[in-house]
Amino acid sequence: SLLQLKLWNKYRVSNIPSLIFIDASTGKVVCRNGLLVIRDDPEGLEFPWGPKPFSEVVAGPLLRNNGQTLDSNALEGSHVGVYFSAHWCPPCRSLTRVLVESYRKIKEAGQKFEILFVSADRSEDSFKQYFSEMPWVAVPYADEARRSRLNRLYGIQGIPTLIVLDSKGEVITRQGRVEVLNDIECREFPWHPKPVLELTDSNAVQLNEGPCLVLFVDSEDDGESEAAKQLIQPIAEKIIAKYKAKEEEAPLLFFVAGE
Repeated sequence: SLLQLKLWNKYRVSNIPSLIFIDASTGKVVCRNGLLVIRDDPEGLEFPWGPKPFSEVVAGPLLRNNGQTLDSNALEGSHVGVYFSAHWCPPCRSLTRVLVESYRKIKEAGQKFEILFVSADRSEDSFKQYFSEMPWVAVPYADEARRSRLNRLYGIQGIPTLIVLDSKGEVITRQGRVEVLNDIECREFPWHPKPVLELTDSNAVQLNEGPCLVLFVDSEDDGESEAAKQLIQPIAEKIIAKYKAKEEEAPLLFFVAGE
């Protein structure tokens, strides 16, 4: 029915079963990963399962691949990329190769940046092998509860996912993967979302995430796509601001497409 379709779209459900908890008084989503919640907290001790601050969810020891440990409060004051990935997943491995270079460039430019690997590997051995290629920190593989809480906090639906946080632990973008692949030189770091995007091979994956408005232009004509951007930018900004005021994600993504 139409109502069912509206609910699927509103909550961007991409796979089933999916369980989403909502605060009935405000209509706001409390938790997207309800299935993980009831698996992790069958007694309901943490009810009502609302989002907790990143610093609280990540609290505890972190690893470096040389076996050193450090406390999670070492992340405070840095931008953090929370990287959900696994060695068995080919797109993860290819993103990791790019990410190692991006991480190096951002650090060399003097930015305070750390990446936190949250593994979805199937064994401690495969975690160790994969983590040996990474110059950043990880949640210990054995700490399954903390890995699961981080998955829940960000409603992770698939991997690889890179979520970029500001120095206060607030989300800047959930599209870190697209940003890293689109911006090899890391000029746009920390990748604050733009109201209107140029459609590319690497960000076309976002067309699957919900309704999009795509303005097609004749790419032969110089300045045409810039003019098109100027045309929809104010509309996009207005819609985004309206939903931001309600602490909601905008219902539309805006693109300009040339080639």
